[in-house]
Amino acid sequence: MDCRKEYEKWLKEPTVTDAEKEELRAIENDEKEIAFRFSRALSFGTAGLRGTMKPGLNAMNAHTVAHATQGLANLILGEKREKDGVAIAYDSRNNSPLFAQTAAEVLAANGIRVYLFDGMRPTPELSFAVRELGCVAGINITASHNPKQYNGYKAYWDDGAQLPPEHADTVAAAIAKLDIFKDVRKMPLARAIDTGIVTMIGKEVDEKYLAAVLAQAVNPQAVRAVADDLKIVYTPLHGAGCKMVPEMMRRIGIKHFYPVDEQMEPDGNFPTLEKPNPEYPAAFTLGIEVANRVGCDLIIATDPDADRVGVMTRTKSGAFRTITGNQMGALLTDYIITAYQKTGTMPPEPYMVKTIVTSEMAAQICAENNIRLYNVLTGFKFIGEVIKKQEKTGHGTFLFGFEESYGYLKGTYARDKDAVVAAMLIAEMTAYYHAAGMTLSDALDNLFRRYGFFYEVTREVYMEGYGGTEKIAALMETLRENPPKEFLGSRISVFGDYLKGTLTEEGKTRSTELPRSNVLSFRLENGDLIVARPSGTEPKVKFYYLLKGENEAQTKEKLAAYEAYFNHLAGV
Repeated sequence: MDCRKEYEKWLKEPTVTDAEKEELRAIENDEKEIAFRFSRALSFGTAGLRGTMKPGLNAMNAHTVAHATQGLANLILGEKREKDGVAIAYDSRNNSPLFAQTAAEVLAANGIRVYLFDGMRPTPELSFAVRELGCVAGINITASHNPKQYNGYKAYWDDGAQLPPEHADTVAAAIAKLDIFKDVRKMPLARAIDTGIVTMIGKEVDEKYLAAVLAQAVNPQAVRAVADDLKIVYTPLHGAGCKMVPEMMRRIGIKHFYPVDEQMEPDGNFPTLEKPNPEYPAAFTLGIEVANRVGCDLIIATDPDADRVGVMTRTKSGAFRTITGNQMGALLTDYIITAYQKTGTMPPEPYMVKTIVTSEMAAQICAENNIRLYNVLTGFKFIGEVIKKQEKTGHGTFLFGFEESYGYLKGTYARDKDAVVAAMLIAEMTAYYHAAGMTLSDALDNLFRRYGFFYEVTREVYMEGYGGTEKIAALMETLRENPPKEFLGSRISVFGDYLKGTLTEEGKTRSTELPRSNVLSFRLENGDLIVARPSGTEPKVKFYYLLKGENEAQTKEKLAAYEAYFNHLAGV
């Protein structure tokens, strides 16, 4: 692509705003920036689009959103499902309402029915709306927990999960053939609403969504029993959880609910945070201040689109401790199973789902309680695929699904991670332990005593600069063709090559029974599991260390040895 030619094209295009043109003129002598913005289009995949907000092909702006939506429209028209409609939602990020409106205008111009939310909503509510309204697809404008300069475009299909690979490929191919300006149709939103092809939706869907969430309570009585003294601090981190989470807490009977006032107002600039990510302890700074002031042991934070949830809990020393995504998944797995067993309400043929890079503690908990566990590739859409497959067979009851990156789902009303239902279950679980005089920190330590000490950490090995892509490929090829035989005197018992689709154990090979993906896994006889996966968006390889040991010190010693080996191979 001729970068300069494309750059000039944008400067001449009437639909490019004066403000956008002014920004583009400011980089007219910056060849690197022009090349970055115009050498290629922003990549469209199963996760849709994500990028920084600025004018240009390789960025998030109203033009690239319209371009992608025209590609999605072509897919829908090709399937002859325009009457089924598309649900559209957005979060609190800058330009999210504009991008949502733009998508609606493109779909309407293509004769595709649209259900547009009247304000920001959690990502899982969009997934729910697709299913509830019988839509062919859904669009959510969000960049999840990325910094403020980012935005994104998530596309969903009729099951409420993100686009399957074959549909994403079809959309990407259509986008590649379409001129970003000439081939994109648009109808002004006001006219689209007047003609009835766009319907605004809001409270009626909210109520149905909340009902579906509340139906996932395992033991509602647990909250009522301690409601007079249980306290919870909550922050939406300036995001879309600001209405749904407090309302859900009110409905389950939480009487002492303390919002972090400075972070309750939706704001795409995230003024109180460097990164609006509940995985980072820094996101809880203001919440800790509130918790210390009111004497609360639990702080819940949801990310800007309210699909991920993070928690800090007070320890015996009085300090606050982060519950990691892996640890929370294990706690909820144990709690849900225990609550169903104690109340005698365990559903028939129960099963759970986690990703292959997620805590092995959950696997042990399921094994010891005779609960079937499915392991899937990274990405919540694969958890949704298991649910869909089980529903087709007519067997199995989905209990819970989670991934290490702070995403959880209970119930089949949605097919994406849901911080609202997770926050409800965390509150219920906290109430259960509160009645026994325990915090979640105590509960986690109790799990370690029962199942052994588990320690999970992710490390990223960057290979930036010239030849970085080739170095990443070479590292994966070396590990694939000459995998290590042992670590620290412990033999590799199972070697997984998910690109070949094989698991090799004792010289015998069997299928992973999962889609092909460039992922390698090394399961050791000592109970440790190491997974290597190149990033699809950055020049790095992610190593997931899922370790089991006697205590934290011992597992960290093993971690240091594993890291040293892989870093040496990577040349870092």
